[in-house]
Amino acid sequence: MRVFRPLPRALSRVLSILVVLAWLAQMGVLYRSIQASSSNLASDLSRYGSSAQWRGVYSRGDKIGFMVGQTLPTADGYEIQEDGRLQMTLLGATSAARLHTAVQVDKAFEVRSFQFSMDPGTGAIEIGGTVDGRRLQLTVKTPSGTRTESRELPERPALSLNLSRRLAAEGLVPGKHIEASVFDPATLRNEKMIVDVQAREVVRAAGRPVPAFKILTRYAGITSTSWVTDTGEVVREESPLGLVVVKETPERATALAVPGDVQMDMLENAAIVPSLPRGTRIDNTTAVEKLVVQLDGVDLSGPDVQGGGQTVTGNVVEVRDTEAMKAVGGETDLSNWLRPELFLESDAPEIVAEANKAAAGATEPRLIAERLTRYVNALIDKKPTVSLPSALEVLRTRVGDCNEHTALYVAMARALGIPSRIAVGLVYLHGAFYYHAWPEVYLEGPPGRGLWLPVDPTLNEFPADATHVRLARGGLDKQAAILPLIGRIRMSILEAQARPGTMPVLLGRAARDTRPIELAFPRREGGGPTCWSRPAP
Repeated sequence: MRVFRPLPRALSRVLSILVVLAWLAQMGVLYRSIQASSSNLASDLSRYGSSAQWRGVYSRGDKIGFMVGQTLPTADGYEIQEDGRLQMTLLGATSAARLHTAVQVDKAFEVRSFQFSMDPGTGAIEIGGTVDGRRLQLTVKTPSGTRTESRELPERPALSLNLSRRLAAEGLVPGKHIEASVFDPATLRNEKMIVDVQAREVVRAAGRPVPAFKILTRYAGITSTSWVTDTGEVVREESPLGLVVVKETPERATALAVPGDVQMDMLENAAIVPSLPRGTRIDNTTAVEKLVVQLDGVDLSGPDVQGGGQTVTGNVVEVRDTEAMKAVGGETDLSNWLRPELFLESDAPEIVAEANKAAAGATEPRLIAERLTRYVNALIDKKPTVSLPSALEVLRTRVGDCNEHTALYVAMARALGIPSRIAVGLVYLHGAFYYHAWPEVYLEGPPGRGLWLPVDPTLNEFPADATHVRLARGGLDKQAAILPLIGRIRMSILEAQARPGTMPVLLGRAARDTRPIELAFPRREGGGPTCWSRPAP
């Protein structure tokens, strides 16, 4: 059994997003961490009648929640409804989650509109969409305001929530192959889903044998297996990430899904423990001048892994300390990294005002970028909030993990005219690499030159240390691309070079004193708001 030292709760953020995005890719529904009252949940579930389909959700054998769905006829089609609850353990703390999704479809189960609502415990976030041909009109509502956006998609979108019904309406036969453009209302991304119908099998569901077609679904790099009846009812689903959804009676589905603890800690299970050469140690990540690692099980051929102090050759990644990084050839078009987005509201007056407050008195972009790093780190209370990271909402609630820190930082930097973007990857801490997110800012140098500098407001690092291994750039859509990597990446540290003059002894008496060092290490407080308690004086 691996035992890790306590980690900052801020590092749980990306993994929790990836876990629920994996669920979304598998089922078309997203669950987020909230502290929801049982009475509200009961009210939500009261709409479901005797024909509703109840399913239990398991992760590597642990019961982590339930979901319930039903299809209701309307005047010109159907409405597909789904509610559920999920609980998962991150860093020893159990977080509960719930949401509601509704999709309006026509008689052929083509999407006309949808509503997706989620409350992270600080106010509901609602995403609504209407489909007109290939045009999608989006509306995002939060307690901080409403934003709209219109998108032209390559083809008419579908939602995976209604895909099984659509398959059944067209007729399920072994050998059938379908490719559909599926829109994800949580990541606001349209991606191809490939569906292959295989032979009919008999599976157990709700305590009895049920004949159903075995269906393989490939979406976002993940191949999931489901069993669907002739009427389009999904009785079992399995994901390679260990998620299993199975049809159950209402009593069994909800039993132990809301109360109790989930024993499996998802963050710890997803940690990547690297192999190291004999005698190699990383005592202080901020002292690392150069890190060279070999990554197996991941495609490193894309442009996102190059630059910003990082170079890739084959499956070998070299990350250098960017403290003294020089400006190189500049970028000609930075407009994408300056404009506001649905969840990066850099044009909101509140964001602009807070950014000006953080940078007060500073005029040089590098100094502004550093001040933002310190300011955001001090502003946000470090809690394992599992939510869609809206910069404006983060500013309002001032609570979150690495994605909240990153979203707010990027929005504030853009508000001040500094190009900024989101990086996603791995960071080293206490003997393992954990999934993490951090910003990159573009700093102009001499005419025609500039550089992308990684910073980390979550860990209060300017610039970010050389143990930040970037795998992708972008928001939730790019983070979803990391899903297939969980559990597959193998890492070997080939070299970890410290800056000259740094010492491996970081705390305690002078190095010449070799007596044992006595330190009052902090301990995690069960159920407390943070991962650390202060050491006794």
